[in-house]
Parts: sequence; structure tokens; C-alpha cells
Amino acid sequence: MSKVTKLLHTRYRVNDLERTIKFYRDVLGLEEIKRHKSPRGSELVFLKAPESDEQIEICSFPAGGPVQVQPDLTHLAFEVDNLEEFGKHLAKHGLKYSDGPTTTSTGTVFAFIDAPEGYEIELIQRGKSGY
Repeated sequence: MSKVTKLLHTRYRVNDLERTIKFYRDVLGLEEIKRHKSPRGSELVFLKAPESDEQIEICSFPAGGPVQVQPDLTHLAFEVDNLEEFGKHLAKHGLKYSDGPTTTSTGTVFAFIDAPEGYEIELIQRGKSGY
């Protein structure tokens, strides 16, 4: 039986490519891996978190019309060492959590921030017993 073997990337289409890349790079600390134009004219930028293999593909394709992100449609989740310290980092960028931090029964703490274009980002501080 054939099956997939590995998650490679997740794609998000955006209106303002440079503003979005700046957020993922400067606020979240992701690294830009590669950038190119697709054969159909999309501008693509691939990013990854320092300890991840999976990538995020940010796509700009103005010919497809404006992007309108529906509330609570999708989000990306990233692990952080300390949400309190990350909150201070956000404040330096003029940002704050849109929800949380919230502590679960396992000691895991999570919070959300809004990325440009309306995409939601979940930040998770792992509890002593995992997630």
C-alpha cells in the first residue's frame, strides 16, 4: 500500500509578501530557506523554524485576487521555551497576545498572536509531562 512518508511544507497565500516575511523572520525568528517564482507567476518564500525540518511556504499570487482569511480557519503552532519571555519580545515589536496565555492540566501553556493577513499563530510552552 502506498502512503505519504513525510510532511514537507504548509502553504499560506498572502497579499503583502514582504510584510508577512518580516513578521515570520523578525518576530518569530524563522529563517528564510529559499525564494523563487513559480512557472505560473507566484512568488514563493520558504521559511523554517530552527529546530524543524518542515517548512512554511508563503505565496504571493496577485492574479488570484485578494486573500481573505476567514476567522478560526487555520493556524500554525510553534513551541517556545517561555511564553512570559516571548510576551516581552512581542511587546518590543508592538505586539501582544490575542488570546492567553492559558495553562492546561498538564502544565502546558499556550497563547495566540495574529500574524499579518489575519492568520493565527499558536505558541506552546511544553509542560513537564509534554503537551
